[in-house]
Amino acid sequence: MSAPTHYSRSSVRLHSLCLSLAAALAAATAHAQSADQTLDAVVVTASRTDQPAESAPQTVVVIDKADIARQLSISTNSSDLLANLLPSYTPSRGKMNGSGETLRGRTPLILVDGIPQSNPLRPTGREAHTIDYAMVERIEIVQGANAMNGLGATGGTINLITRRPEPGTVNQHVQVQGTVPSADLDAETASYRAQYRVSGNTGRVEYLLGAGYEDQGLYLDGDGRAIGTDVTQGDLMATRAWDLHAKLGYWIDDTQELQLSSNRYRIKSKAEYLAVGGDRARGIPTTSIRGTPEGTPPWNDVWTTGLSYRHHDLGGMTLDAMVFNQEFEGLFGADNSSTFQDPRIAPVGTLYDQSRSVASKWGSKASLSRDGLLDGRLKLTGGVDTLWDSGKQDLYGTGRTYVPNSELRDLAAFVQGEYQLLPQLTVHGGLRHEDLKLRIDSYQTLARYNRVNVQGGTLDLSQNLANLGLVYAPVEGFNVFTSYAEGFGLPDVGRVLRSINTPGTTVASLRSLQPVLTRNLELGTRYRRDGWDVDLSLFQSRSDYGTRLISVDGAFQMAREKTRIEGLDASARYRLGEDHQLGLSYAWTRGRYDSDADGRLDAHLDGLNIAPNRVIGTWSARWSERLSSFAQAQYAFSRRFDELEKEFDGYALVDGSLDYALQAGKLTLAVSNLLDRQYISYYSQSALVEPARYFAGRGRTLTLGYSLDF
Repeated sequence: MSAPTHYSRSSVRLHSLCLSLAAALAAATAHAQSADQTLDAVVVTASRTDQPAESAPQTVVVIDKADIARQLSISTNSSDLLANLLPSYTPSRGKMNGSGETLRGRTPLILVDGIPQSNPLRPTGREAHTIDYAMVERIEIVQGANAMNGLGATGGTINLITRRPEPGTVNQHVQVQGTVPSADLDAETASYRAQYRVSGNTGRVEYLLGAGYEDQGLYLDGDGRAIGTDVTQGDLMATRAWDLHAKLGYWIDDTQELQLSSNRYRIKSKAEYLAVGGDRARGIPTTSIRGTPEGTPPWNDVWTTGLSYRHHDLGGMTLDAMVFNQEFEGLFGADNSSTFQDPRIAPVGTLYDQSRSVASKWGSKASLSRDGLLDGRLKLTGGVDTLWDSGKQDLYGTGRTYVPNSELRDLAAFVQGEYQLLPQLTVHGGLRHEDLKLRIDSYQTLARYNRVNVQGGTLDLSQNLANLGLVYAPVEGFNVFTSYAEGFGLPDVGRVLRSINTPGTTVASLRSLQPVLTRNLELGTRYRRDGWDVDLSLFQSRSDYGTRLISVDGAFQMAREKTRIEGLDASARYRLGEDHQLGLSYAWTRGRYDSDADGRLDAHLDGLNIAPNRVIGTWSARWSERLSSFAQAQYAFSRRFDELEKEFDGYALVDGSLDYALQAGKLTLAVSNLLDRQYISYYSQSALVEPARYFAGRGRTLTLGYSLDF
């Protein structure tokens, strides 16, 4: 999509704000330099302010590469990884589609090196499967609404930081692993995975190349039965996936660096199984039998590219800038649902079709940061972001329009400050202005929705988003924080447009296309002393015109209602000497919405919108220089919903792993669902009442892996 050539008055005001901000930064920097020529610059990361997790006014979780590697040895499903480490994240569906997987009851914005993976126009639920997590070095999670990275973070931000080149001319890494269920060891149920990575630097040039391949077999539940395949939404079992990752960096001088990174990821079903519907009343889950589904096998195909520039000392400031592109294509499986039927094409009930979502994003991010202002008490960051996003959803088999082509232009400017008001008290605050233009083509809805002609049009939207926080640290290693932050996002434009059935509808008349504004309040504390790492926070997230996923005739639709979510996050880790660490984390969440538009929150959010309350315990141990172990146990508490048929029974899972260092390389043995617990997934119990998607969770699996660095 080409950049627009005409700008609204809001856009002009936006550029004026940016120029004023840059001038203010430069003036403040000049004043600070005259007072102190030795002030150090601050590196701006994807968090935009280089804010340490232990002093942030919101709950921030950082997952390092050791945690990532341990979880990938237990399960290669990225949603499993996030859910095992974040109790406030919804337990994984175990499928290619993750609709209903939320963070603190709302949708998180997922980024790769600061590049948005979420598609604001037509979210597909595939955002967690756009990269092999073996390519990821660190994951930064800001829980709760925030607008620092733009649209979509109504529930928080999950930023995947990919691996950087290692010191030295040539560093190579090889890893292979195989996974089998304990109930049936054969070729059909075995899964394989291989990784290769090479990186290094030569003078001012640094590089990294990585490749990964995975072949997933048939999954079995705790009773040894084949788990049901989700032919329509897409599955993770019986798939092949590959990932190619590359980075090339160049240091112009000691303070300036350029970096080009690119990641290509593809996962596709092998189309080897058909689903056999279960019986919810009798507790019999959906299973799979050998067979070839109708249509083309579903896939995810994602290409993410970014070019970044960083100047560590630009007149005492740090300049961080990047341009990026993401190309996304997600194909869903074929279905003969009532949504796809058209008697002009085939007799009703016989037509199989499948939807395809296509999106293209181009954008940029630029920010200036200066620390040490006003005698070292003020840190100031400001920047400008742009995004051009175009997307559509068509029906792959018949070429019909499901969601028309839509184009989004987003211009944003922000300023963020951190001021040490007292030696023990720091004030955080900022403002972000979003200026959006959304253009939607005219189109005709499907026969299922009366073939209504909808007049396209353009919507101009703008919003100022504020945040304010306080951090009080009376003694070293302990602080109390509170914050107010606003998140901003679009509703699922596709879900709104594809179900219109009223003649004479125009895009301009659709109130349901109005943006989603969430307001997040949080109060928390941290303790980092005497071997303890303790975090505790209470939060409330409100939206006067929020979104709620619902199922209508087997298709996901969206309701716009007043919502409120509140909860508690708590975690504690304790180090027993140098070789043992115990951990315990807990999340409690409750969500309500206004079901009859009378202003009262009279109904409870179901499992398609909110996670169960969960507790997770961990124990990592080092027994010798060669042998180490890890164990985790989690329990998802039962939950009742307004709809009687949606009742979550709760379940407990235990996983573990052993690492043994050889003379060359390392062996890893991991066990998932150690007790071979038979259970029905949270999604299947509490989100949808549908025999074809009454899925069991995966039974006990054994994974043996070998890795070598040389």
